Order: sequence, then C-alpha cells, then structure tokens
Amino acid sequence: MGDDTGAAAAATVNDHSSSGDHRKEVDIYPLSCYYFGSKETIVFKDETLSDRIKRMKSNYAAYGLRTSVEAVILVELFKHPHLLLLQVRNSIFKLPGGRLRPGESDIDGLRRKLSRKLSASEDDSETEWEVGECLGMWWRHDFETLLYPYLPPNVKKPKECTKLFLVRLPESRKFIVPKKLKLLAVPLCQVHENHKTYGPIISGVPQLLSKFSINIIDP
Repeated sequence: MGDDTGAAAAATVNDHSSSGDHRKEVDIYPLSCYYFGSKETIVFKDETLSDRIKRMKSNYAAYGLRTSVEAVILVELFKHPHLLLLQVRNSIFKLPGGRLRPGESDIDGLRRKLSRKLSASEDDSETEWEVGECLGMWWRHDFETLLYPYLPPNVKKPKECTKLFLVRLPESRKFIVPKKLKLLAVPLCQVHENHKTYGPIISGVPQLLSKFSINIIDP
C-alpha cells in the first residue's frame, strides 16, 4: 500500500510539472526592427475630475455600460521584454486603445483605436493588428470609484469595463504616433507593481503575462 501511495504522489508531482511546461508562447522582436514617426495631433479633452464624472454619467444614461479595450504590446530591448506605453502630457501613462463605439466588437474597436493612435490613419488598410487573448478585465463599480480587477456579485449595474488584449507584433512595422504623444518602451521589471507611476492596470500587466513564455527573436 505504501508503494501505491508513493506512486500516486509521484504521478501528481509529474502532472503538475508537466502542466507547467505547456505555457503559451509570445515571440517578441528587437525595438530596432520598428520605425517610429509622427502625425497630426489628436485633441484630448482638458477636463477636471468633476467634469469627467458628469460626462460619464451623461454617456451612461445614453449608451449604458462604457467598454474600453487596451493593447498589451511587447518588444525586446537589452535582452529584456519591454511594454509599449503612450505618455500624455509628460506625466500620464496609458496602454494603446480606447473606448468602443456603440455596437462595436472588442476586436474591431481595438484595431480601430490602434490604427488611430499608432498608424498613419484610422482607416489604414495596410496595417493589420493581430489581436489575441483577453488577458484581464477591470470594472468601475460606480462613477466615482477606481477600477478593480473583479466585479462583486452585488454590483448589478457597473459603469465601466476595461479589457486588456495581447497584441502580437510582426517582425517589422511602422508606428506613426500623434504629436504631443510619446510612445515609450518600458521594461516589465520597472512596470511591475509600480502603482504610483503607472496605476493599477499597467502595473499589473507583468502578472497577467506570467502564464506566457516570452521568446526573444533575433531576425
């Protein structure tokens, strides 16, 4: 009986170790493979917190739940994975993406937003974006709260949902970014749990990527 117990324990260990070997893979390419240019400025709303809450309430009354989609895009620099972030006004960091239009799908909306902010034009048919897995979802329970990575069962009418998608890059691409926006490559180790600088969503991205095996490809 002791032998059977030992065999069962060994089988359990082997199952756990083998399951850990089957992580999904993400191929990333050096930052030097990509071209970076600029285009005309996108006008951003300059509003106070109270203005933003008022606008959110108005939009919710008209369209219901606000859904935003954001892209997790990785490149390699100094043999380390870096996350592409947009910097607004030299202080605010954002993942590329934005709010969906009414009736628009997650994938189509994210592709539109990526083309608007990272390509020559919003209807750039030459640029294809490979939108992959949904890595996580964040919820705003009411108009004045922060976003949380869960939705409590007692919250029946959340006001906003933000979805993060992994976007895989090809070996080469042109990034055309609006003036007054900066596209930065930030090391994952710098982003990790750095809530003060990057906020809860961006600082949580390295944990969301833990289920992937990241492969650095030298072209």
